[in-house]
Amino acid sequence: MSDWTTALEGRRTSDSRVEFEIGKPGQQAVANVKVTPLVHLAILDVVGTGADKLLQGQTSAQVELAKGDFAPLTCFCNAKGRMLANAQLLRISPERYRLILHRDLVEPLRDHLKKFAPFYKSELALRDDLALLGLIGTDAPAAAARHLDIAAPSLWHQAGDEERQLLAHPGPQPRVLICLPREQAATTASALADEAALVGNAEWCLQDIRAGLAWLTAAHQDALLPQMINWEALGGISFKKGCYTGQEVVARAHFRGQVKKRLAHCRLEGEPLPALGSAIVDANGKSAGEVIAAELDNEGGVELLAVLTTREEIGPLSIEDRSVTPLPLPYPIERLDPESLAQGGA
Repeated sequence: MSDWTTALEGRRTSDSRVEFEIGKPGQQAVANVKVTPLVHLAILDVVGTGADKLLQGQTSAQVELAKGDFAPLTCFCNAKGRMLANAQLLRISPERYRLILHRDLVEPLRDHLKKFAPFYKSELALRDDLALLGLIGTDAPAAAARHLDIAAPSLWHQAGDEERQLLAHPGPQPRVLICLPREQAATTASALADEAALVGNAEWCLQDIRAGLAWLTAAHQDALLPQMINWEALGGISFKKGCYTGQEVVARAHFRGQVKKRLAHCRLEGEPLPALGSAIVDANGKSAGEVIAAELDNEGGVELLAVLTTREEIGPLSIEDRSVTPLPLPYPIERLDPESLAQGGA
């Protein structure tokens, strides 16, 4: 299938990255809105009469909360409670649910869920016929409403119809994620670019970092408990639902306080991006954690999300002799029930 971003004169540097000739992410502060193709994300639909039951037994979300307005965060785990993928869950129709997740993991997750699908009269569909756009900035909700004739929803909620959906995402600036047919993506982005700066998707990823929102990639599949990326603090785990794969381990870690690593927001001096999984060490060279996500900022450095040990007084940190400075997260590390978010408790 052809790359629709070429119509926007974008340059694909990988399957998960598109760039435009506009400078570094973080430097586009003039426009009140920025628009970007979210090529690092992908879409997986779960379709069938038992799609809800299939998901209920495999995911950390309380599926019945996804009623077509609330679109909860969720994750899928192995039997040891380690994440296979994390995602946002939408209900498109009574027998169609949609998962938005990192492109790295969409096929592995499909293959995993396929093992259970026949028992629930369900099918899994990769939706390469759909595209995702991101709007960032003060006027992002209004711009989305003008161009799609859909009022932007509140945080972690969805609006729209079976063809097009809007999702509100967190961050220091308002953000709207748009899901729409692939054939409409380039024309919609071009129309939005008449009043917005067209930027690479690194800008959206930088906003995810500043929101303390980590999307699992292949580098960390099967390695982390959901709490290690603060998933329960973002409303991504329901502790009120029944069993799902890995639930016992996830619940035990929560109720017994056994989470020994947590997601942290940090800044790294110097511009080269560290590789995902790069070791973060303390002053004695002892491992303190590793990089989960990283993007260039507009001050000659790197902002990153890292999974760090929770042991006290770990002292100065570094990555290959480059100083790492902790930054505050925009939310407390405490349980946030998705049930309260579904009722507008965001």
